[in-house]
Amino acid sequence: MKKIILLFLCIPISIFSGNENLAIGGRATGMGNTGICFSDVWAVRYNQACLADISKISAGLSYESRFLTKSLGIKSFAFVFPTKSGTFGLSYTGFGDKLYQESKIGLGYGMKISKKFNVGINVNYHQIRLGNNYGTKQNLTFEIGLLGKINDNLKIGFHLFNPLTAKINDYQDETIPVLISFGINYKFSDKISTNIELEKDIDFKPNFKVGIEYKPKKNLYIRTGIETNPMAPSLGFGIIYKQFNIDISSSFHQVLGITPALGVVYKMK
Repeated sequence: MKKIILLFLCIPISIFSGNENLAIGGRATGMGNTGICFSDVWAVRYNQACLADISKISAGLSYESRFLTKSLGIKSFAFVFPTKSGTFGLSYTGFGDKLYQESKIGLGYGMKISKKFNVGINVNYHQIRLGNNYGTKQNLTFEIGLLGKINDNLKIGFHLFNPLTAKINDYQDETIPVLISFGINYKFSDKISTNIELEKDIDFKPNFKVGIEYKPKKNLYIRTGIETNPMAPSLGFGIIYKQFNIDISSSFHQVLGITPALGVVYKMK
């Protein structure tokens, strides 16, 4: 019965909002899917302006099991390479099974305009593949991001995905979603910080999101958060072991159930 419910609920999403900017990582997903001000490897997805503050070559892998259903699993890879002029980021996200698959490959760049202001851009290649020889559809989108560092404790981020409203298909004028995001990160102390974000798909109601990160020990993080559209609380924790960051999280949908996620990041010395 659960699979039947998922089928009817998720097919419309796939048809009318294909290639959405899916959540990845493990850190942000444990904090209500907030990450617009985080300068880590997953900035390739959340805000490319944050790439500019990354100083080490890093790579990340993540997997999210949506509602514990294999065919809805999200696989992601990210790689960032800092240079003197800015930081480059490469990403891949895949979703679906042999009957319906989405994939996105992105190439991004973030640079510092000043000590307090970063900008970033990302170009994506999207592909939708339908099984049983129904064919494939490709398209391009781009993203832009801004990051303002007001002081040591406060950051403000802005991100715009697919501003040119790239189409999936001319039939019924189907388009890739246009997403506008704005958020702040405030650091109360060395142990506690919070994210407050607002995300708006131009075709749907706004999604308000809040996340909190607590650092009880040097190499341990505890996280929680919530988003409102759809309503989904989340929990997670992170462990730093040598050059590895391991992030585990889980969100809960009141109808569809649990969505666990795992992210592993490696940083070169």
